[in-house]
Amino acid sequence: MPEQQQWTIAATEQPPEWFIQAVKQYTPASNGLYAAQLLWQRGIKHRQQLTAFINYKVYQPASPFEFGQEMHLAIARLQQAYNTKEKIAIWGDFDADGITATSVLWDGLGQFFAQNTQLVYYIPNRLKESHGLNNQGIDNLAKEGCKLIVTCDTGSTNVEEIIYAKQLGIDVIVTDHHTLPAERPPVAAIINPRYFPKEHQLFNLSGVAVAYKLVEALYQTLPNVAKYPLEDLLDLVAVGLIADLVQLSGDCRYLAQMGIQRLQEDFKQPAAARRRPGVGRLLELCQKSGDRPTDISFGLGPRINAVSRIQGDASFCVELLTSRDVKRCNELAEVTELANARRKSLQKDVQAQVAQKLTQLDLSTTSVIVLEDAQWPAGVLGLVAGQIAQETGRPTILLSTEGAGGAGGAGGAGEQGSRGAGEQGGNSSSVPLCPSAPLLARGSARSVNSVDLYQLVKEQAHLLHRFGGHPFAAGLSLLVENIPLFTAAINQQLRQSLGSTTLTPTVQADLTVTVADLGKELFLELKLLEPCGMGNPVPKLLIQNCWFENSWHRNQQDWQGKKVQYIKAEFDIRDDSSRSAFPGLWWGHYKDELPIGRCDCIAELDYNTFKKRYEIRLIAVRSSANSALTTQHSPFILDLRNQEHSATQHGLNLSYPLTGLIIQDCPTNWDDLRMWLRRCLAISRSTSGLENKQQLAIAWSKPNHQPPNQIWLTLVGIAKYLSRTNQLVTRGQLLEKIGISDQTLLVGIKALKYLGFTVQRQDRSLQITWNPNDSAENHADEAVARFLAAVREEQFQQQYFAEVPLSTIVAIASYDSK
Repeated sequence: MPEQQQWTIAATEQPPEWFIQAVKQYTPASNGLYAAQLLWQRGIKHRQQLTAFINYKVYQPASPFEFGQEMHLAIARLQQAYNTKEKIAIWGDFDADGITATSVLWDGLGQFFAQNTQLVYYIPNRLKESHGLNNQGIDNLAKEGCKLIVTCDTGSTNVEEIIYAKQLGIDVIVTDHHTLPAERPPVAAIINPRYFPKEHQLFNLSGVAVAYKLVEALYQTLPNVAKYPLEDLLDLVAVGLIADLVQLSGDCRYLAQMGIQRLQEDFKQPAAARRRPGVGRLLELCQKSGDRPTDISFGLGPRINAVSRIQGDASFCVELLTSRDVKRCNELAEVTELANARRKSLQKDVQAQVAQKLTQLDLSTTSVIVLEDAQWPAGVLGLVAGQIAQETGRPTILLSTEGAGGAGGAGGAGEQGSRGAGEQGGNSSSVPLCPSAPLLARGSARSVNSVDLYQLVKEQAHLLHRFGGHPFAAGLSLLVENIPLFTAAINQQLRQSLGSTTLTPTVQADLTVTVADLGKELFLELKLLEPCGMGNPVPKLLIQNCWFENSWHRNQQDWQGKKVQYIKAEFDIRDDSSRSAFPGLWWGHYKDELPIGRCDCIAELDYNTFKKRYEIRLIAVRSSANSALTTQHSPFILDLRNQEHSATQHGLNLSYPLTGLIIQDCPTNWDDLRMWLRRCLAISRSTSGLENKQQLAIAWSKPNHQPPNQIWLTLVGIAKYLSRTNQLVTRGQLLEKIGISDQTLLVGIKALKYLGFTVQRQDRSLQITWNPNDSAENHADEAVARFLAAVREEQFQQQYFAEVPLSTIVAIASYDSK
């Protein structure tokens, strides 16, 4: 169980009237007060500052030659290569920022150098190589005749590799935004915004934005060469900027605003007319339209990152982002979507294992969480570490010894939780590897509460093989035998620096609103702050003394229904401010986890493009009457399975009243049973005097299954009847008639579509029509086979739960209630 969150409300200062009126000019449908409060508390306090923040058209971006002598050196070296027709290699990185940066250079430099002959690119394999340059890759480029390497999103501290390239006759131009080297490396040029003071408008540029500035300088130097406008690159810049979670201020905000505009304009075009059909197809697959920063942070970014996490080699993503071949882009988008589905599956598995290990830690004496396992895939450790850090309020380091050996590299610093922020690894420092003990652990680290994780890890460099990253994210590798010493040392170091400060998971609300405030007007008002990111987070809304109604939940399925991954609760929220309820959802939670009665919650206001409605996304919730964490006890479980009499009869014949719940439907997985356990706990907490009589009766009978083929024929017969009579049906009615689970029904509906059935949703009902199509029927066999396999698997699981020992169920209940 995560620790109790500490809730805070941002300090509010009433902005002056002139400022409120200035903001109101941009919010004609509302009074602009909420947006004015947010902008004022975030440091936007001057009219010119406000105008430039909201309207990118009046912002004055910095010249690429603000980088001074280094940019002039880079352009001079590129001009030399242009004049002498030298071969150039782009050396990128495998995260979303690195992939988009490579794509920007591929398209941008490709206007001056012939692609695939004069210009090539190289993306390291995430699972086999580290971030940054490596000698083997340099050797391969030397054999291809490359005379110049242009890095992007990497390379600043690869001094030894740069020297090696120079020995082979290869010059290096570094474009990067990661940690600066102690001394300038022997490069043709190094373009890194961290040489600027923190207040400079270019300081926060990500890797893709630095790459864009290099191309911009070349466009200005050779103005009559390029065939396509420089602005065509801005959509890629926006994707990399937002996915990498850099602070969106100065030129970062300007480029992101411009890029989102280009992204949306291109998506509105027919697929065949799009400049970037691959990006458009990815947006379609994640049901986004490209007009919101969250379309990138929740949609595009995680999908691009998933490829290297699962496959290692993400090189094809550059083709996906830059090719104009619609058919090829569609194929690559499908591969990317499958990788993302696999990533989510792995992430969920590792998160469950990490949660179990956390129960063995005393968090009261733990400042930095360090956990390791031989089975964890390194590609998803950054994502899980970010989730654990948020839940516990403590920096988290997860290490894997999977496939460990002497060639291990720094595990990449990756996305922030389910939001997909870009990799932060980029540079790494190397420590000589002890030849007598080559077994390495690779991992990722994530931080919270303003703890500079990079410096924290760097202080233990003597125990590490490699490390690199940012203050909030780092990748590292170290000898397995050094893990205990590293864990003790880094915990002691942070404890000393914190003093008496206690690390606590914290969520901060920005504004206090009512249910009556929610809706289109407030959404458009808060949209003035977009694009949001670090330094300008999505506004968090505190809603007090509210309650939930009409709650329900369902399993979210991966692409093509391959595997159930996440639960999502939906609900209506109400308070005394309005007679109308407002819809919302809570990702990763069951409806039974919503408090009973009055409560307070913190949420984000969003627009659901799929359902075409405004809704809240729940972030945190607690009971109004008692905001402290309620102690939970395991429910008393009464086993009434496979009895001759009904559960009701058993309940009436008991010598004591049954104060809990009765489950009569046999579950098909542990999540179904956990839902009932949580519901039982919720009821007992809300019922005074019954804390010691929490009862859950499991009263299902051994299932009497129909053959899967007969179930399929029944489903087809019902579909034909509904089509003929034009009647509507609910999912619940279908489930009751056919006797299968919700997720198996979804697989069956997909199979029906191959027989020519069209299934459309009307509110919470389904309308089924039949238009037989011979070409579709040719592909029906495989779809029907998937349905039959799903039914057989479900029946196997029900058979298991009919006979699983009660002791196993009690053990699961006890673990979940901790």
